[in-house]
Amino acid sequence: MSFNLRFKIWLENDDGKPVIGAGRVKILIAIRNTGSISAAARELKQPYRNVWAKIRESEKQCGFKLVETNPTGSRLTSEGQQILIKYTKLFRSCSRSAHSKFHQLFGGANTLTEETQPDQNSDS
Repeated sequence: MSFNLRFKIWLENDDGKPVIGAGRVKILIAIRNTGSISAAARELKQPYRNVWAKIRESEKQCGFKLVETNPTGSRLTSEGQQILIKYTKLFRSCSRSAHSKFHQLFGGANTLTEETQPDQNSDS
């Protein structure tokens, strides 16, 4: 029998409210790539209203703007870009560490599946 490693990583504020995780990262990347919240929502196959609400909730919880909008589109703020970069670096580092530990503990298992949705945490 082989095992799959799954894990999720997200950041919370001091009140324990989620700020950013895999779902919000996908939204920020889609906005960065498309230059538009509505285009990002279409790309992610999510309602515009839900995508915008998730952005606003993250901004409220972290205390700064992640996305700025203007009549021609949207873009990540410098703070939004920085949180995206830092989260990605954190995730990659945790992934390498988890992969190494997984192989150390389960030896023969050779499948790594990274689950990064921000609504659950798992023990390593």
